Amino acid sequence: MATLGIDFGTSNTAAGIAPDGVPQLIALEAEAQTLPTAVFFDADAKEMLLGAAASEALLAGAEGRYMRGLKSLLGTRLMRERRLLLGERLDFIDIVGRFLAAVKARAEAATGQKFDAALSGRPVRFHSADAARDAQALEDLREAYGRAGFHRVDFLNEPEAAALANRDALRPGDLGLVVDIGGGTSDFTLFRQGGGAEIDILASDGIRLGGTDFDRSLSIGRVMPQLGMGSEIRHAFGKDTHLAPNAIFNDLATWAKIPFLYGPETRRAAAELLKHAEHPKRLARLVKVLDEELGHDLAFAVEAGKIQANAADGEREPVIDVSMLKPRATLPLPRDWMRKRLEPLAEQIGAAAERTVQKAQLETAAVDRLIFVGGSSLMQVVEASLRARFPRAEVHRGAALTAIVAGLALRSADRG
Repeated sequence: MATLGIDFGTSNTAAGIAPDGVPQLIALEAEAQTLPTAVFFDADAKEMLLGAAASEALLAGAEGRYMRGLKSLLGTRLMRERRLLLGERLDFIDIVGRFLAAVKARAEAATGQKFDAALSGRPVRFHSADAARDAQALEDLREAYGRAGFHRVDFLNEPEAAALANRDALRPGDLGLVVDIGGGTSDFTLFRQGGGAEIDILASDGIRLGGTDFDRSLSIGRVMPQLGMGSEIRHAFGKDTHLAPNAIFNDLATWAKIPFLYGPETRRAAAELLKHAEHPKRLARLVKVLDEELGHDLAFAVEAGKIQANAADGEREPVIDVSMLKPRATLPLPRDWMRKRLEPLAEQIGAAAERTVQKAQLETAAVDRLIFVGGSSLMQVVEASLRARFPRAEVHRGAALTAIVAGLALRSADRG
């Protein structure tokens, strides 16, 4: 029974094997080693697109429903709610299962092997504050693999897989701390390089906080006020006012919740806010976003602005492109503002990294190497927080998007 290593991520997914003990990543889309974890139910073609094709269909204005950040829904009640999509009533376990089935089929076509088993990465904690929901998330993911056609699935903590892939970055006896900042979670593994093929895992921990939380914070701070967040709304009777409810704006700033905002109830609520708004131009933008289903366009714009602002010594002043609201419109995104906005989140990540070392009853000064993996580990504010807490440790950057799947491929080779 051949085993496929799969890193099913909030933002990207990858698969790999390790013939002769050497990790080999499988191209799942053209020549790309990673596949965006996104799906688009194309209403005209009557098919589910995935990866870059899904995002391209959305941005091209195709009629259908786009979904990203599906991993963030694991363990929530939304996973088992059924929705009508292309004439079928599907729950989100079905959707994740079909995504994983496509990964399986593409991997089999690329390698000529049949994969009956999977070794899947998993966060140390899907839900850091709720043990029951955390357990349910793992059960949801296990069921999705079953629906995808895998007869067996085992799980390995994602930072432990990354530690395995980066073991050669340490000298024998060194202590390494993997800092894995993904789209939805931040995970940490403290390990010792033993000098051989294996490593000694000393402690692992994680929190439910990642790159999509950075996007959400920037969107709430910079974009949502332009749609009416914080605006005064007149009471239906009398001259008193109240602030527009935050819930709709919070959801609009959250990747995984955007698809749930386009129903008639939310649109009616937005229209009612516009009717009584003190600043109707702002609420009119909210109505436009919902009516034209522009939530994901805004989310992509915020993400692009974040990446631009994070780039070192950029010549252009970073902006968020909101031309979907008004032609050629942009919102400034100053680097200093972004850094201050995201520092509280980065500090939570730094504190969790410290707790991981404390679990092993060691001091931060004992750590020889910080190993950064995961797309959001490239954020300068994250590195600054970790460097301040581990000043003695050298920084090593593993392959940001593929370190986890490389470790999973190595481990999967042991399972046949």
